[in-house]
Amino acid sequence: MQDDPNPRTALVTGAAGFIGYHLCQRLLDEGWCVAGIDNLSDYYDVRLKERRQAMLAEHPRFSIVNDDIQAPGRMRAMFERHRPEVVIHLAAQAGVRYSIENPRSYLDSNITGTFEILEAARAFPPRHMLLASTSSAYGANTVMPYAETAKADHQMSFYAATKKATESMAHSYAHLFDLPVTMFRFFTVYGPWGRPDMALFKFTRAILEGAPIDVYNHGDMKRDFTYVDDLVAAIRLLIDAVPQRPAEGRVPAGDSLSPVAPWRVVNIGNSEPVQLTDFIAAIEAATGRRATRNLMPMQPGDVPATWADAALLHRLTGYAPRTRVPEGVAAFVAWYRSYYGA
Repeated sequence: MQDDPNPRTALVTGAAGFIGYHLCQRLLDEGWCVAGIDNLSDYYDVRLKERRQAMLAEHPRFSIVNDDIQAPGRMRAMFERHRPEVVIHLAAQAGVRYSIENPRSYLDSNITGTFEILEAARAFPPRHMLLASTSSAYGANTVMPYAETAKADHQMSFYAATKKATESMAHSYAHLFDLPVTMFRFFTVYGPWGRPDMALFKFTRAILEGAPIDVYNHGDMKRDFTYVDDLVAAIRLLIDAVPQRPAEGRVPAGDSLSPVAPWRVVNIGNSEPVQLTDFIAAIEAATGRRATRNLMPMQPGDVPATWADAALLHRLTGYAPRTRVPEGVAAFVAWYRSYYGA
């Protein structure tokens, strides 16, 4: 592919993370210039992040800073230097259960970090900001599939609470400073180069090692599993679906667009909840081994089911995630075996 003499520039936070890595690769392959930031935290194996980052660094149009997004002035300096057209904010302290053990890390990274990004955007406005939220924001809602227009007031974990707070923070900046913002709520993302704290990674490792797996709520859980390539394809299309402040506050039915700001929240999910036991069966099929199940009660902060209504995503982009769980799990297991020589 011939280089574009005037490439588009994106700033991606959490660039060495699971989703960040895949998104940066997609943008670089399309000819974008990508400026990344990642603090290479030790929440999980740093070597995995370093390997992702090293592969991205092979691209001449990629640059990265290894620092905290909440470091005072760091994001402003990056915005001033790169003047990004698009900002995709993926950096966050993740994990529902860890937020019970170490809530301050979520306050620092998710709240303060997002504040620093919003302040930088206020000084150097991009054409579009896209910020990662989570399906956990729906909290105690029981009406499914989850629609973006449903109330989401009762988060079940501090992680979810911080992500919901960033939605409100971004809305205020969109309203006050006319910054176009799309919030996307992810639904259980999985795939190659995934996080070791996620179920697929832990289950695959344990099954291949002949160790038991912890199955919460005795397996009576459903998740809307979203393959990472589908997620990245959706984000890429949403980049060009820039929200506009609606005329006279008129919002189309079914749209989560704010009546007072160029701000919208969009689900990215497969719209197909899968029973946890079926997910485990897919891993067993891909590994060729049976799992030994250690049945456990529901963990604090967890919810029994998630299910995305992705109609708004399709309306805005014409896209719908399409990777089925057996196919996506097989791709992950193949990567895991190759990467770890398992």
